[in-house]
Amino acid sequence: MRRTERYPVEGANSLWHIYRTVPFFKVMKNFIVIQLGRYSPSLPLKNFLYRRFLHMKVGEQTSFALMVMPDVMFPERITIGENSIVGYNTTILAHEYLIDEYRIGDVIIGNRVLIGANSTILPGVHIGDGAIVSAATLVHQDVPAGSFVGGNPMKIIYTAEEMAARRHIHQEKTS
Repeated sequence: MRRTERYPVEGANSLWHIYRTVPFFKVMKNFIVIQLGRYSPSLPLKNFLYRRFLHMKVGEQTSFALMVMPDVMFPERITIGENSIVGYNTTILAHEYLIDEYRIGDVIIGNRVLIGANSTILPGVHIGDGAIVSAATLVHQDVPAGSFVGGNPMKIIYTAEEMAARRHIHQEKTS
């Protein structure tokens, strides 16, 4: 189950009420900073921009590939641990606007996590340390530490224990 706060709206759909939920100038500033980060080939610059101007919590040596799209409305609700990789064109959402409500939830990505290209992470999801998310995955629920997940909708392909056993077999074969 995702951890989101729910806010009902009346009348027009929730996105129509966007600037009642988040200030226009915050969205504009975030958009500019995110666009600079999306196109910058410098990993340290991206981390600086995201920490300083978006107030994201980004661990040391974490790498954002080109075209990564952090949440433009609530990037401060995104935490990514140390030495993780967020693959090309991945979207990390901390909000979702629906017809009758909008939802906001923290996204927490652990240490040494690999997120494959073109993945989408929904609000309120936690991804455990050492997890691997396959390319083009819709992460709609928590990912256990050390597991390998993929697909749309996301499914666990290998648990942490199965991944450890596979590594052990591979090491024996190459020894």
